[in-house]
Amino acid sequence: MEGPRGRANRGNGNGGSFAGCGGASPAGELRRRGAYRGRVGRLIDISPPVSARLAVWPGDVPYARAVGLSIAAGANLELSAVTTTLHVGAHADAPSHYAGAGRAIDAVPLEAYYGPCEVVHVDVGRGERVLPRHLPGPPRAPRVLVRTGTFPDPARWNEDFASLSPELVDFLADHGVVLVGIDTPSVDPQESKALEAHQALLRRGVLNLEGLVLDHVAPGAYVLVALPLRLEGADASPVRAALVVPDTPDDPAGGADAPAGASP
Repeated sequence: MEGPRGRANRGNGNGGSFAGCGGASPAGELRRRGAYRGRVGRLIDISPPVSARLAVWPGDVPYARAVGLSIAAGANLELSAVTTTLHVGAHADAPSHYAGAGRAIDAVPLEAYYGPCEVVHVDVGRGERVLPRHLPGPPRAPRVLVRTGTFPDPARWNEDFASLSPELVDFLADHGVVLVGIDTPSVDPQESKALEAHQALLRRGVLNLEGLVLDHVAPGAYVLVALPLRLEGADASPVRAALVVPDTPDDPAGGADAPAGASP
């Protein structure tokens, strides 16, 4: 005979249903059931909301969602489709975006997008490139996210955002950095055709994230989670980027359970 627990487990394929999912917090329910293993702290969302209001690169395809079926219109479920540039909001560039022989996003190692990272705040002006001297010191983690504050509103495009310098990419790579992220639409200036920072990333084997929101994040050590979709042959992928706040300030990994094979 099937008891209450057995009936609950029929709600999803992952150990039970979430009672009152329309109003209650699934995350809170997961915590109550101990579904978060290890000493994992709270999450900080560093992705902008994706909607038709979100600004995209001039001339690129804006985000739009078309509703095919609607519960409000009498359908038995909600069903929609989206059209958008893959470089929308927080996103990961694939090397194929800036190099003909570069790897597509489905061929890029996922390990780069998960693991210990450092958030740094830099004091640069609009239109400047971030140089090694702008950093507070050598990187303390294999992933570095750079907060410039020069693209303050993801819904309003400003073309004079800050970017990265090839010198910074070399400096980070020399210190073992495998991924660098920035709170602007690109690691290169809008008017750049040579894409010097992108080419430096390619030359040094460093991956990147763009379009992050870091104004509400204090400098320091975190665990980054920003996995791209497995889009076959694609030049980029949107990501839902988040930071795990470490339990121990001196431990960049924060005690989080890293998957086997993840970069240190």
